[in-house]
Amino acid sequence: MDNNLIAQSCLMLGGDWQLDRLRVESMTPDGSQRRFCRLIREDGCRRIAVAPPERDDVGLREAAAGWKIGRHLHAAGVPVPELIDFDEQSGLLVCEDLEDVRLHDLVVESGIGSVQVIQYYRQSVLELARMQVRGRENFDCSWCWDTERYDRRLMLERESGYFLQALCRDLLQLPIADQQIEREFSLLADQGQLADGSFFLHRDFQSRNIMVYQGRVRFIDFQGGRLGPAAYDLASLLIDPYAGLPQQLQRDLLELYFNELTSLVPYERQHFEAEYLVLAMQRNLQILGAFSFLSHRRGKQFFRQYIKPSLHSMQTLLARTSSDEYPYLKALIQQCLIDI
Repeated sequence: MDNNLIAQSCLMLGGDWQLDRLRVESMTPDGSQRRFCRLIREDGCRRIAVAPPERDDVGLREAAAGWKIGRHLHAAGVPVPELIDFDEQSGLLVCEDLEDVRLHDLVVESGIGSVQVIQYYRQSVLELARMQVRGRENFDCSWCWDTERYDRRLMLERESGYFLQALCRDLLQLPIADQQIEREFSLLADQGQLADGSFFLHRDFQSRNIMVYQGRVRFIDFQGGRLGPAAYDLASLLIDPYAGLPQQLQRDLLELYFNELTSLVPYERQHFEAEYLVLAMQRNLQILGAFSFLSHRRGKQFFRQYIKPSLHSMQTLLARTSSDEYPYLKALIQQCLIDI
């Protein structure tokens, strides 16, 4: 982050936030093009400054969405960082510092079987259900920078289409029977759009976007929020390739989540479980597209290691469908596993 933005952050904070009395630490985001830094005052008080890439109109819209959605969620009691100030012209956002411990870090350090890690996952699914219900109340779709809702077009373009282009065509250069795969993707999207899409949707709800701070989980990277189906964010967490949750733990967390969701709103269990499977497949395709693009086109090799686990996850989900559903996609995933 350049010195002008650091100075601007100090002006926004005011008071004792003087540039010559601060320590500044640069921070490296995962797949984002945004710029991050930590401001540390002499007395130990800390803030995070985030800005979009320079001269980036899309980045400015995304930053404004983060400000508006974040303030809405915080006011609704959702465990997100407090947002302190925002500059519309530069897109600079200053917020509470939740330090550096992500749920994924604890998984790596302690293992997925750790009592503490499982407890944080339980916290996460309970707070997720509450966020999805509370977050939709008085949610203004004009805050969204990308699309206002998770819909069929998004599924086909940003998820199944992303997978097909980034992994199958660009990375692996596989021959594709277009009509067959498009027919199956269309069927999957048709099923996905049957789900109730009126909940608040984070859309990247996974272990690297969950901080653990002062013994509680806190959610970040919500700027892509919109309205959508409840099961999508749950699937994002449970099939998260960064963590590799065992199937039994996934089932236990789904049960805990569903009980919390139905304590807040009525939901028919059979419908939810059918929606979960379809939306988990949609999310899995999005993950595969994103990891392929980030590693192959952006040169972020960190993501390459998670492509094969994500393919295995997709196989597991497809195995739960009937034998005559998605035959071409099943064969394509198998071919990807051979070639990756």
